[in-house]
Amino acid sequence: MTLYKVNEIFETIQGEGVFTGVPAVFVRLQQCPVGCAWCDTKQTWDAEPQDQRSFEQIIVKQGDSPTWCQGSAEQIVAQYQQQGYTAKHIVITGGEPCLYDLVPLTEAFEAIGCQCQIETSGTFEIKASAKTWVTVSPKIAMKGKLPIVPSALQRANEIKHPVGTEKDIAQLEALLAQVAISPDTIIALQPISQKPRATQLCIEICIARNWRLSIQTHKYLNIA
Repeated sequence: MTLYKVNEIFETIQGEGVFTGVPAVFVRLQQCPVGCAWCDTKQTWDAEPQDQRSFEQIIVKQGDSPTWCQGSAEQIVAQYQQQGYTAKHIVITGGEPCLYDLVPLTEAFEAIGCQCQIETSGTFEIKASAKTWVTVSPKIAMKGKLPIVPSALQRANEIKHPVGTEKDIAQLEALLAQVAISPDTIIALQPISQKPRATQLCIEICIARNWRLSIQTHKYLNIA
């Protein structure tokens, strides 16, 4: 039985990518070896034994912390149901969720009528149900020095690339030139940290390439 380390579960509005504006329940998993300098969830990088808690403590926790609990797909879905959440869109994120086999978790949520989305760095093989929407946010040349897995890009429904400078655009184009992705895959650029210069660059490139702009609207709205 696959066990997952869970940092938090909460209901909000999806703030970025294709599903911007959709009510969603986020299942944030613990651990990530990628090491993005701008990461806003660094509390999920490690899973120290002293930070382990019960599901009851994790489901009600407020604010960011490295505390986590462990549970099966059935236990996670049971917690979702017990909380009375109404959102049917489930976002499995991290940390790096693809450290785990997500087939049991995505299928368990689909069995109760939910749709799943994974947000991953693309540095690990993606194991999920066939119906899962996969958002790959490729993390190139990060501290962890992990390469992007070609099969992750090929599985992606959406490639959402964080952009700070022109170098990030060049890295994405080089990556896309190496892998034959589906013509239906959506390419989106997302400015890092709402920087005006990065935002303007993304706007210009999206228009030139006919790509999509992804804005982190939840940060502008000051919601989780």
